[in-house]
Amino acid sequence: MPVEVFDPEEFIRISERADYCIVKRSGDVVKLKLRTPGKLYTLKVRPEEADAIISRLKCEVVSAP
Repeated sequence: MPVEVFDPEEFIRISERADYCIVKRSGDVVKLKLRTPGKLYTLKVRPEEADAIISRLKCEVVSAP
């Protein structure tokens, strides 16, 4: 089961040990998903906040189709 994270700073810290991040944009919500060896972490943010968070991630960023 995925673990939802509500704090963007914690999400960025988790990205240091993540393999990659999937970005899924759908209307007024952007879902960021971090895949680590043990779990999948998700964060839901507004589109205005997403680009700032994505630029700070420490792993590969992949856009979902």
